[in-house]
This record gives sequence, C-alpha cells and structure tokens, in this order.
Amino acid sequence: MKLNDDVAVLPLPIIRDGQTAWFNPSLILDADHGPTLVDTGLPGQTAAIASALAEVGLHITDLRRIILTHQDIDHVGSLHDLVQISGARVLAHATETPFIDGTEPARFARPEMLAQRPEMRLIAAQFQPTLVDEPLQDGMRLDLAGGVRVIFTPGHTPGHMCLYLERTRTLLAGDALTATDGRLQGPNPAATPDIAQAGQSVQTLAALDVATIVCYHGGVVQDDAPGQLQRVAAEMAASRVSP
Repeated sequence: MKLNDDVAVLPLPIIRDGQTAWFNPSLILDADHGPTLVDTGLPGQTAAIASALAEVGLHITDLRRIILTHQDIDHVGSLHDLVQISGARVLAHATETPFIDGTEPARFARPEMLAQRPEMRLIAAQFQPTLVDEPLQDGMRLDLAGGVRVIFTPGHTPGHMCLYLERTRTLLAGDALTATDGRLQGPNPAATPDIAQAGQSVQTLAALDVATIVCYHGGVVQDDAPGQLQRVAAEMAASRVSP
C-alpha cells in the first residue's frame, strides 16, 4: 500500500490464536538510491515480503538496504534470507548491532525469556545472525527520499530507533508506538522493559512535525496524527507521576 511518493507499507499476515494479525514493515522509495525495507517480519516470511513488494512493482532483488528499528524476532526474522537474495546493506542503531550480528544474544533468545515463553524456542532457533554494515546514531540523516532522520527511542529495547522522513513528515515508529483502528497508543507495556524511558522517547517523537505515523503493530495513523501523538505523550507522562 503506497502512502505517498516516499513510503509504502507492506502488511504481512500472521496467525495468532486462530486470528489473523498484521505486521507493517515499511518501504522507503527513492528513484535515485533504490528502495529501502524497514524491518523484516518473522523467520520464514520472505515469500510474504516478496508478495507485498510485488504489489508495488518491486522484487526482493531491487532492495538496496534494510534498516532495522530493533532486535526483536518479528523485526529481524527474515533479515538473513532477504540479504542473501538481494545483497542489501543492513543498517541498525549501534546499540542494537551486537544483538543482530550474534555477538550477544537478542532478548528473544535469552535463557530467562525462553524459560518464561518456551513456545519461543522453535522460532528463536530459526534466527540467523547477520552482519550490520552501518551502525547508526541518533540524529544521523540518511540521504534518502528527501532526508531520513534517525530518532533514538530506547525503552522498548535499549537501542530502539524510529525514522522520520522530512519531506513527507512521515514517522516510521517501529514498536515505540502502537495503534488500534487508527487510534494511536503507546508501546506494549508487556514487551517494554523500561516503560519510563519509552515514555521519554515518545516525548521526543511528540516534538516532531508529523503528518503520518506508521506503527509496526497497528498500521497507519493519519487522522490528527500530531494531536494523537501529543495525547499519547501526555498520557505516558501522567502515568509516570501517578502514585
């Protein structure tokens, strides 16, 4: 689904408890520098990504780079296969890099996590560490689609980051924000170890001039996106000071 000249959203179906849910990777479009995929779904979703790309007239081999918002398995799962097919360069925040390249175990593969959620063992075993070609830092500006700014948003994970496309005022929020039926919400508390830090990150996002927000879980938010972002920031700030 093409949002504007610079961004398409590639919904990926996932069955959970007999219900269909959707991940929402994004595609940054740039005629000069080639397309950039943001996040890669679970292991085994390469074919679904190929189908989603085909709907916007592209193939996996067209990808020039892949940017990861963070280390979670539903964002890095198909990275290795996509890189093998496309030769795309991999970019992620420097803090997340060791969890992606296998230097350190990602949180989904840690013994304490697998003890709590043994159903994750099979999917965690399918993860293939992949070299990060370019570690990113807060405030870096990528020369893509009129300018893409890296926004460091820790809390959900230590090195979570969002991407802000300056020309179209589009925020690719990863898991820093979620949405339900167009209503913006904060990150999933159950999956966010440092919710106070995540709230501070939302405050950072609320300072941006946004027109559209893409949440990996929940999809596109366009109806009063700035107002909704301010509301979520205020709600999270209030919860931090509540007794």
